[in-house]
Amino acid sequence: MNTPRIRRLRLAVACALAAALPALAIQPFVVKDIRVEGVQRTEAGTVFTYLPVKVGERIDDDKAAQAVKALYATGFYADVRIEADGDVLVVSVQERPAIASIDVEGAKEFTKDNLKDGLKQAGIAEAKIYDKSLLDRAEKELKRQYTSRGFYSSKVRTTVTPLERNRVALRFDIEEGEITRIADINIIGAKDFSERQLLREMQLTTPGWLTWITKDDQYSKQKLTGDLESLRSFYLNRGYLESNIESTQVSITPDREKIYITIALTEGPVYRLGEIKFSGDLIVPERELRELVAMNPGDTFSRERVIDSVKRITDRLSNDGYSFANVNPVPDVDREKRVAGFTFFVDPGRRVYVRRVNIVGNARTQDAVIRRELRQLEGSWYSLEKIARSKERLQRLGYFAEVNVETPPVAGTTDQVDVVVSVTEKNTGSLNFGVGYSQADKLTVSASVSQANIFGSGNQLAFQVNSGSVNQVYAITYVNPYWTVDGIAAGIDVFRRNVDTSSLSVSAYQTKSTGAGVNFGIPLTEYDTVRLGFTAENTKLTLDPVLAPPRYLDFVNLFGEETTTFRTNFAYARDSRDSLTYPTRGWLTEVTLEVGMPPGDLKYYRASLQQQYLWTPARIGWLTFLMNAEFGYADGYGGKPLPFFKNFYAGGVGSVRGFEAASLGPRDLNGDVLGGNRRVIGNLEMLFPMPGMKDKSVRLSAFVDAGNVWGAEEKVAGSDIRAAAGIAMSWDSPVGPLKFSLSQAIKSQEGDKIERFQFQLGRIF
Repeated sequence: MNTPRIRRLRLAVACALAAALPALAIQPFVVKDIRVEGVQRTEAGTVFTYLPVKVGERIDDDKAAQAVKALYATGFYADVRIEADGDVLVVSVQERPAIASIDVEGAKEFTKDNLKDGLKQAGIAEAKIYDKSLLDRAEKELKRQYTSRGFYSSKVRTTVTPLERNRVALRFDIEEGEITRIADINIIGAKDFSERQLLREMQLTTPGWLTWITKDDQYSKQKLTGDLESLRSFYLNRGYLESNIESTQVSITPDREKIYITIALTEGPVYRLGEIKFSGDLIVPERELRELVAMNPGDTFSRERVIDSVKRITDRLSNDGYSFANVNPVPDVDREKRVAGFTFFVDPGRRVYVRRVNIVGNARTQDAVIRRELRQLEGSWYSLEKIARSKERLQRLGYFAEVNVETPPVAGTTDQVDVVVSVTEKNTGSLNFGVGYSQADKLTVSASVSQANIFGSGNQLAFQVNSGSVNQVYAITYVNPYWTVDGIAAGIDVFRRNVDTSSLSVSAYQTKSTGAGVNFGIPLTEYDTVRLGFTAENTKLTLDPVLAPPRYLDFVNLFGEETTTFRTNFAYARDSRDSLTYPTRGWLTEVTLEVGMPPGDLKYYRASLQQQYLWTPARIGWLTFLMNAEFGYADGYGGKPLPFFKNFYAGGVGSVRGFEAASLGPRDLNGDVLGGNRRVIGNLEMLFPMPGMKDKSVRLSAFVDAGNVWGAEEKVAGSDIRAAAGIAMSWDSPVGPLKFSLSQAIKSQEGDKIERFQFQLGRIF
């Protein structure tokens, strides 16, 4: 079909081609010279660099087309023309403008540097070629950054200002607007669980009193995806095997100030666990594998328990060297009976052993000091448990800021790995002279020279001087943590300790003690240690003959003002905490016993029990819960009384915050605290890092403390317990530990000495 309209179109195309041919056609010739025209900002040498034709070469239409294409590909030029002027090749270019400056105005949520980094990723940066298409992409990138923070009503306007020498200045004017917040989250289709219960499983929420910190009331597609997976897990962990999220709708109001989220789901029936079977290469006896399964037939189905069972079995195989084991749980679903059985297919893979253990990063610490803490040895089968324990032991030394363990496979083998222990050392020695303050010791002048890792040997040596209004300490301590190759530790210390309680709420007395002792630490297992100590001590006691309580005077009448004590210290500790400095998980159980023995003047015993537990939820890795309980009991024996300066005290930082230091317990007629022979302390604490800081040395906490002290004549009663709640901050600063607490007494009695704000600055030895 040949219509007039088609004929006219063909004629126009033919005319256009005819006009273009003269511009492209060039008579072949040998180039005697090349002239570049039109350059302003770039150099002519740039054209010569990319031009595929050189002087002395023959040029024709094909080479001319290649030259135009090559120069266009640089992105520097908006127009390129190739012409001939006799034997001279003339290259005429029109440069694209360059970006001379970028200015961002109106940004408050982001810094200008952050926004410029985003522009750079979109191809817009100073000294780069200006491209309108890239500018459009840059505007979208800025908009994306703001929408990611909930600013859905933000606007970005760009101004392009031409400058001399073919340059432009870019200005981005940002109108952030108000944050778009989630007004409502609606879950439909739930029958067995309330909407409130399901909303607690989600991170996204409506505005609340903490959302200004968490920003969880700001919509994020990534957060919503995670929340939907949390809802799926919630149902699957409760037996709803056929539960499904049917649809998700996110709508925003026309003014872009509120977002509404609607989630439609179906629950389905509840399934129970059926028969559990094992198949494959069962290297470990089936009986032992069944003990690792965290569920039993008849239990409500739980995906979480299935995953946990797979991990337990995999870890068990890994401890025997099968580090690449694969355990695949295959379900057998009976929809009529609503039962789901599982067959665990076990493929242990090839057994792997460790070829070498390599240690890197230790400039000061000797290799032997690190290797003696390792539980994974060269030439032995790979064990995930031993590697994890090795890392934990190195972290507990306190010599390293960071410890990493990697297990790269040995090239060319399928059954060998190397263990690479990478450590980052920190300063373990200090020479300090400083001033500290605590409400107990008041102004304290302290000096110490200590080295926890002498010459990289792992031995510890410290000289301490501490001068406070309550405690004065002058001590020399030396500890060899590996006195024997079996890990028995030995230490000696020589000390002078003066105590003056006149500035406390305690009945006033002064003691000056001089002594020396030896201590031994004997490891029983990886987590259990027994400590034994023997100390000889001479104590001189000074009392006010008028103000001293009768029991103090009775002690002097019985023993005199100077006594000699030979005491034995025994302690048992089971410590599975992951760190000594900043623990986040694990248990601490410690039992201590101090006994004054013949031929010394004093015969007494002082026993205490501490139980501590730390837990960090997997879903909230930055939050740690701490529970601590302490019990103490002391008395004399052999017809001798308990020395009053061996009494227990409570109150202040370290026991029951919110009450003045050592102010709890029985008092004399003057109202001074006497201390007691029985003590109970309990602490509940929620620890979390300082917002915006990655430094582990600063921690905040919310706490509840409770406890009291009872005398020998008093009956222990729950009604006597004192309690306080508050917030605290601890910082292991370069000048020593710093602790603040602000608390409110929640259970007190008349006459108690309340102290809401308490702090301790500096290391009190």
